[in-house]
Amino acid sequence: MQINDFRLFLEVAELGSFTKVAARRHTVQSHISRQIGELERACGAALFRRTGRGVSLTEFGLHVQQRVLAWLRDSDALFADIQQASRVPMGEVRIGILPSAAHPLMTQVFAQLQRSHPRIRLNIREGQGGELDTLLDSGSVDMAILFRYDKPRGDGETLLATANTYLVSGPQGVLTRAETVDFARLQDLPLVLPRRPAHWRAVLDETARSKGFQLQGVIEADSLRVQKEVLLTHPHLYALLGPNAFDEELRRGRLRAAKVVAPDLRRYVTLALPRQGQITQASRIVARCIEETAKAWGGLSHDPTTATRRG
Repeated sequence: MQINDFRLFLEVAELGSFTKVAARRHTVQSHISRQIGELERACGAALFRRTGRGVSLTEFGLHVQQRVLAWLRDSDALFADIQQASRVPMGEVRIGILPSAAHPLMTQVFAQLQRSHPRIRLNIREGQGGELDTLLDSGSVDMAILFRYDKPRGDGETLLATANTYLVSGPQGVLTRAETVDFARLQDLPLVLPRRPAHWRAVLDETARSKGFQLQGVIEADSLRVQKEVLLTHPHLYALLGPNAFDEELRRGRLRAAKVVAPDLRRYVTLALPRQGQITQASRIVARCIEETAKAWGGLSHDPTTATRRG
């Protein structure tokens, strides 16, 4: 028995005639009569009394009619709920993100989604540049926020920010007293550096070689938290960080920073989507939310030292 068999049953009960139903459905009376007969055999009893003027419901038919009407109302309501749900973005969106961009960007994105799309869930995974590229290519994340060393030219990547590089130290650091510091001043400076073979470390090493010296890394660590803790406990050390990595410590006076110049060592923060596979509705909404948040913040490209020095 199918739902359409019972819709036909209700139509015959309404019109009281196989002939009238056949005319409405543009078919022959015998076809309607045969379908109703098959339904009655499946139900186990007659649903209609046949008369010379048409058909009328039996007592059993009246009972079935009431049950079917309730069932169809519930079915129609269920289908309406399913159709409505299909228009509501939902599901998990997996994001790979650089530690320096994770907060406050993801905090703001989450807050926006809670207001506008509460059925979208975020799954945020931190990682370094090469690791995030691998996660994206393998389908382990649905999108990634990356550092690039050239501006993106399409291919599924959107520019979110242009980030300068800062020499960061504790409050006693001599080279971080000015607003800027030439890269050449890093010669013989005791540095906290990212581990090899990270791309960012390769860029720093190559820049130093072009200036005729080697960077003096006294400790290597990928974790931003570790790098900052080392600076806080060893005031003679320095690190090279992006602008969002030390905002809070700068405001609290725990760290100090100067923008590295000659060269500027700019990096480009991009939002990358997978090159293959289908992008879900929820992923598109999250990507748009990230882009809008970055745009509202002026592209995340603020100089964190400016307001601090003014203050």
